[in-house]
Amino acid sequence: MYRQDIMPKMIEEFGYKSPMQVPKLQKVVFNVGVGESLTNSNAIESVVRMISTISGQKPVVTKARNSLAGFKIREGMSIGVMATLRSKRMYEFVDRLINVALPRIRDFRGIPTKSFDGRGNYSLGINEQVIFPEIDYAQIDKLRSFQVTVVTSATSDQEALRLLQLMGFPFIQNQNRQN
Repeated sequence: MYRQDIMPKMIEEFGYKSPMQVPKLQKVVFNVGVGESLTNSNAIESVVRMISTISGQKPVVTKARNSLAGFKIREGMSIGVMATLRSKRMYEFVDRLINVALPRIRDFRGIPTKSFDGRGNYSLGINEQVIFPEIDYAQIDKLRSFQVTVVTSATSDQEALRLLQLMGFPFIQNQNRQN
């Protein structure tokens, strides 16, 4: 699909001289902050199970780099969970996200185009993990939100937006950008 459909359209629209200049997906990163791990010791294990079920691989538990007294965090404490998907797993997840998970969101009208970081990467916050069919509603202890970051090799937000549109991401149409 990428080489037959997306690459020729991107070369035509942006005037690339070489097919190697066409941006592509590099990785998809999941990140879940688990602030309640201070009081609930099972929270980290629950989130690890959730992310491994959704992503298909074992996530990494992130630790605090330094102490923050305001948040009662000590250096080395487990404060989150992350997983990085590349190659085949990344494309399978993106396909499931676009075609299965996002349409299951209540009152879904599309994803905003404002969440690009200026360097061609797109971040998407997901409020409930139950939009993924792999998650059994009866086995979750709490509704959790997490971030999904799609990292591309694009140099600008316009290139990344067009790449993700051609891949099938359901962006909100006719949205005025304020940047």
